[in-house]
Amino acid sequence: MAQTFPGILSFAFLAALLVFGTMIRANLRFFQSNLVPASLIGGTLGFGLIALDWAMGFKAADFTAFAFHFFTLSFMSLVLTSRAQPISGQQPIALGGLWLSLIWVICLVLQALVGLAAIGAYNSMASEPLSGFLGLIATHGFTQGPGQALALGDLWTTEYNIQHAVDFGLIYASLGFVAAFVVGVPMARWILKKNLHDGTGGALDQDFERGLYSGDAAPASGKLITHSANVDSFAFHIGLLGCAYLITDQYLKLIHPFVAGTAFENIFSYNLFFFHGLMICVGLRALLDRFNLGQFVDDETQKRITGSSVDLMVTASLLSINFALLTEFWQPILLVASLVTLVTAALCFTAGLRLKTLGAERGLTIFGCCCGSTGSGILLLRILDPNLASSVAKELAFFNIAILFLSFHILAIMAPILPSIPVIWIILIYLATAGFGLILVQLLGSKMSGDYSQKPEPR
Repeated sequence: MAQTFPGILSFAFLAALLVFGTMIRANLRFFQSNLVPASLIGGTLGFGLIALDWAMGFKAADFTAFAFHFFTLSFMSLVLTSRAQPISGQQPIALGGLWLSLIWVICLVLQALVGLAAIGAYNSMASEPLSGFLGLIATHGFTQGPGQALALGDLWTTEYNIQHAVDFGLIYASLGFVAAFVVGVPMARWILKKNLHDGTGGALDQDFERGLYSGDAAPASGKLITHSANVDSFAFHIGLLGCAYLITDQYLKLIHPFVAGTAFENIFSYNLFFFHGLMICVGLRALLDRFNLGQFVDDETQKRITGSSVDLMVTASLLSINFALLTEFWQPILLVASLVTLVTAALCFTAGLRLKTLGAERGLTIFGCCCGSTGSGILLLRILDPNLASSVAKELAFFNIAILFLSFHILAIMAPILPSIPVIWIILIYLATAGFGLILVQLLGSKMSGDYSQKPEPR
């Protein structure tokens, strides 16, 4: 049985780092005041241990698969959660969600162009030039996280011989999470100081900063769907995701013979498992609701699975960083990451502060989403709106679906085969997408300047 332990022990090491990260934040004021999440603390700690070879023999490669699969699980679980119930502000939620989606798509293409330009500038001074696609992949690490960066990096490496694409993608994803908090938290503090927000944020309570609830202050979460004498409710919800995973696997196996050898083969590969799994979960949730079976899915339990997947994904992505490659290529990596962060911050905060209501909240939230994940965006939002009383949190539910359609031509059609497309066409299409998106943002901002945004009510 000894041969069965390596994978389980790797997961145990990954999970244990979350505990250490939680304890470190709970006891060190620096991490509390900067609201650094336990996943980022634990992942950074683990990265240091691996780099120093103090990690009980674990290597960065041991955690790459975890980063990919927890990314996939987080999105599939999110879609299985039911949609928010209609409320009086349904139109503002749709408009706000569309605004967030458009900014995200603009960031998606601008980050790619900035990454491409940064590598071009580096190559003009370097003795050994790098592929421009090592800059382009930065956008998939920043806006989509380690799972998509890993998937596309592996695809570009195996199909188009873009060396180091996987490692560069994972490093960008990790630096994106860091940027979300290094830039986002001070920006949130500045917004609070200047009173530029519409929310009720201000002094964060001790539990929020420590990251641990005290005694009876801990809120309840979730309800039992199944009788414990039959099957544990949490296991039942994990089983639903298992069903979705199996259906996605069989779907890809079924479709593969029809696309093998065509331009669509890469789109229907396992590297894009998360995208097809997302669509399967959309259909599965629709069927459950159609036959009145949605009542057997507890949203709070499903949210806990989503949140846990995000935490494990962030930690695993930091552990997956190839330290040797990072030290070898730190100059182009730092150049790309810095410029991408600056451009993203400039777009998100400038566009957000132009809105007459909830602009600071939306700008800060979408910056977090464009530098890490939806979870990063929510955490930054809670600094300005601790009770999530504004419409912005609800707009994120619309946002997560809308981006799939608004960015379909980039993510589903172009990204898998990007190295086979002439660079000039990539630049033109990405610039056109950004330009069209900016026009729509301007028009939408004018429409939202009336009474189309909900201000939060104090609780």
